[in-house]
Amino acid sequence: MDYSQFLAMKQEIGLLIVFLLVFLYDTFMPRSADKQLPVFASVLMVIFTAVSCFCPCLAGSESAFAGMYETSAVIAAIKNILNIGVVIVLIQSVKWANSEEMAPRRGEFYELLLVTLFGMYLMISARHFLLFVIGLESASLPLAAMVALDKNRYESSEAAIKYILTAVFSSAVFMMGLSFVYALSGSLYFQNIYLALTGQHSTMLVLALAFVISGVGFKLSLVPFHLWTADVYQGAPTSVTSYLSVISKGAAAFAFLVILCQAFGAVYANIWEWMLYALIILTITVGNLFAIRQRNMKRFLAFSSVSQAGYIMLGVIAFNAMGLAALMYYILVYIFSNLAAFGVIGAIENATGKVSMDDYRGLSKTNPRLSLCMMLAMFSLAGIPPFAGFFSKFFIFTGAINQGSVTIYVLVLIALINTIISLYYYLLVVKAMYIAEEAPVVETFKSSCGERIGLWITIAGIIGLGIVSCIYNFLLDTTATSAINAYFL
Repeated sequence: MDYSQFLAMKQEIGLLIVFLLVFLYDTFMPRSADKQLPVFASVLMVIFTAVSCFCPCLAGSESAFAGMYETSAVIAAIKNILNIGVVIVLIQSVKWANSEEMAPRRGEFYELLLVTLFGMYLMISARHFLLFVIGLESASLPLAAMVALDKNRYESSEAAIKYILTAVFSSAVFMMGLSFVYALSGSLYFQNIYLALTGQHSTMLVLALAFVISGVGFKLSLVPFHLWTADVYQGAPTSVTSYLSVISKGAAAFAFLVILCQAFGAVYANIWEWMLYALIILTITVGNLFAIRQRNMKRFLAFSSVSQAGYIMLGVIAFNAMGLAALMYYILVYIFSNLAAFGVIGAIENATGKVSMDDYRGLSKTNPRLSLCMMLAMFSLAGIPPFAGFFSKFFIFTGAINQGSVTIYVLVLIALINTIISLYYYLLVVKAMYIAEEAPVVETFKSSCGERIGLWITIAGIIGLGIVSCIYNFLLDTTATSAINAYFL
């Protein structure tokens, strides 16, 4: 075996170095230095992200292990988007990680998080289903341990059990689909599957695609595979919930796009296009309707994220370079918007233990800055101009419409109608903070330095991404030269 092939995995090697340094710090540093571990891990991740973003050696296309692994400028950009979200999560979690309850398990949180991120890297770069499954399990199983980190809460243990059971079930469904795919194509390489399926349209192929989409649909919380989402989001620690809601979902969306385009692009119009139409309509509509009924803020954002997953899938259904660029931009904006909301929720929960929407009544009177951050996050998630969320929805709709079919116009119209519904429930939070006449429930408090820095970064992203158009243009130019375009019809 030629071990020089590992040099193609530059970002994975960099992430492993970060993991080893965090592990060695946690293992060998004296107990008096333990409280500096969150800062140490955050600084390392910032350095790694900066090097990944600005190092020109990562922009080239390389492949390794007989074509099972592939990297390119687009893949590097996708991983950097995930890195940005991880940096924000780490910064926001410093106070929680240093709390008395988390002190004995502080190191495990960072080590498990980095392992899951490594698995997501493999999912995105995989061009063979064996490597993809290794990445999928590496990303999924440690998350169950992260959800259960708060051992003193019954809800955390219950959430971990629900997550691991759904993860195991979804993996089984996914593997069943792969067995059908292998029977039809005789290979697990994406390119070979693409060539073997060209011109095929059989019942077994429809079943195979249904199982594969169902398996990945669990990771993305697509309806009807979303039932675990609210309970897990509510029971998990808020820092873990924020990681689940943006990083895990974003990686699954990117991996989903690669699988469908590179392995099953030949049967796009005949089979999986109409499957995704149904899933997108159900996901956006059900997510919105159930979000209206929620009073717990974490469950509220859980169903909001279900709805957002439907919008994300519009980038996949577009099946063109503009759709890929819009998908990348949408997830980047979603990272800033959702983490801003979870940053406020985490700050309030760490200070008061309150997570109900009713507790946010009158928050603008006692904590005006947190209220402003939450309001901007809600406006961005709802797609109100001039914030970044408006432009992310605009570009995702534009990419989908450019596909050109009449059906896609109906799909986008339904999505637009649902955007109006989402505006209603996002404004419920703003109403509670600014318009409610009841006496404030949450008293004035000062959030920690990490929480403030995290919120500054997210608010800068919400405002800046809506103004700096060159970011979307850069993503569009990058995807225009992507190898994925060879699979677009």
